[in-house]
Amino acid sequence: MPHETLKNLTPRKYQQDIYNNCKNKNCLVVLPTGVGKTLIALMLAIHRQKAVPGTKTLFLAPTRPLAEQHLEYFKKNLPELFAEQTLFTGKTQAQKRKELWQTSDIVFSTPQCISNDLKNNLYTLEDVSLLIEDECHRCLKNYAYTFIARAYKEQAKNPHILGLTASPGTTKEIITEIATTLGIESIELRTRDSDDVKEYLQELEFNAIRLEYPEEFKQVSNIIRSIYDKRVEELKKRKLLFKPANKMTLLEAQGTIMMAIRNGNKNFNFLVGSSVCAQALKLAHLIELLETQTLFTAQNYIKNLFEQTKQNQSKAVIRITKNKEFNYAYIQLNQLIAKNLEHPKLLELKEIIQDSINENPKNKTIVFSQYRDTTTKIAEELNKIKGIKAKTFVGQNKKQGSGLSQKEQKEIMDEFREGSINIIAATSIAEEGLDIPEVNSVIFYEPIPSAIRQIQRRGRTARLMKGKLVILITNDTLDEIFYYSSRAKEKRMHNAIASIQKDLESGKPLKQKPKQETLFG
Repeated sequence: MPHETLKNLTPRKYQQDIYNNCKNKNCLVVLPTGVGKTLIALMLAIHRQKAVPGTKTLFLAPTRPLAEQHLEYFKKNLPELFAEQTLFTGKTQAQKRKELWQTSDIVFSTPQCISNDLKNNLYTLEDVSLLIEDECHRCLKNYAYTFIARAYKEQAKNPHILGLTASPGTTKEIITEIATTLGIESIELRTRDSDDVKEYLQELEFNAIRLEYPEEFKQVSNIIRSIYDKRVEELKKRKLLFKPANKMTLLEAQGTIMMAIRNGNKNFNFLVGSSVCAQALKLAHLIELLETQTLFTAQNYIKNLFEQTKQNQSKAVIRITKNKEFNYAYIQLNQLIAKNLEHPKLLELKEIIQDSINENPKNKTIVFSQYRDTTTKIAEELNKIKGIKAKTFVGQNKKQGSGLSQKEQKEIMDEFREGSINIIAATSIAEEGLDIPEVNSVIFYEPIPSAIRQIQRRGRTARLMKGKLVILITNDTLDEIFYYSSRAKEKRMHNAIASIQKDLESGKPLKQKPKQETLFG
């Protein structure tokens, strides 16, 4: 039995049950963050190493820090001489990776690294008896996970696949695509409320705090919305937009227009429509910042638009910044900032954090926000509170060379773990996989429309100790739409998984929907 090989761990009953199923079938394991997906992967790796001697396990994770984390976990809990374990990164020369592949029993890597090696014929996957894809909700379309999964099924002599995720997607079509690509034969789903899981988790206190959007803020956003509505109406008149306007439908329209132009269809309607669509998207983004973020975030965005205008980077941006109504809105925004006014959510957040520190100075909190500028402002404001040491936690912006390197991210996380900082203001980089210390509270500065990300965010607390989840919602804004959207999507996800599992159990083959043609072919 695998658990007999483990050095420091005893699997929980649900982990053992899931393993028992996964050792005989290609499995998709859907478990909340922090309840032991990696242990199941470790047990299955032990089983495959013993069942098919002389073969390899390939463990893929979407980022290098996450791959490193899995490697350390395996090393910590496996006997020293059980298997040769290696981390593959782009920093290692290709020829060296080729050599290491021959001598390694368990390889940890990002999918991009393995995908590149396979395309360059450095090695094959024929001797891999177990492929593990962590955060496998990424196994869609042309992502490297998809390429590797298909290559593996073609090349491996003894294939076996394990997919791990906290949330595979929100529709039956998406989950079916993942399951089909991975050759999934069974799905193991557990939630915080599952009978065999909840006994191991601590109480999670949930609070959705609703706040009124100030009238003087509305005046600014209403001006921007008026400009936006005119752009949307023009797209409809030009028969380039047929669905209700939002970021998603505008992006779809933009993609369709650009594809038509690239295919040589450069008529006036498309060329004008391209600019109008770009303007609408930027205005939609600004409305979101005004309604859901901070005045500081919105101001920075507008400053960036004016900078783009100076550099003559975009005709669409120039048309926005030359608009009289837009400039009037910007003046009003600056006046609000000059009065030291800020979004009510920021004020509420400061009160919540103050109360938490008063309750226990050792409390640790992660505040999630969609945008870097917002995390910057959050950390700045929270550091004004006595007893608070807050830092931002963001990814690296490769285009601009800004943000935090992986080394800097690790240093911040070590400080958080040791208690030298007690608040992290984080973007999505902290949602997925990373070994983040147990926290007392997770705060959503804004609701997010993605069920996947919502599940990952809230999984950061209430594992080993009681935790709080707080979501800040501004009434009559996009916050409300996003809040209800993510809740509905999560329900659809559970229903979709149940439907697919039923199909698998009955032996019914999974069918993917054919790709739909775009509006202009």
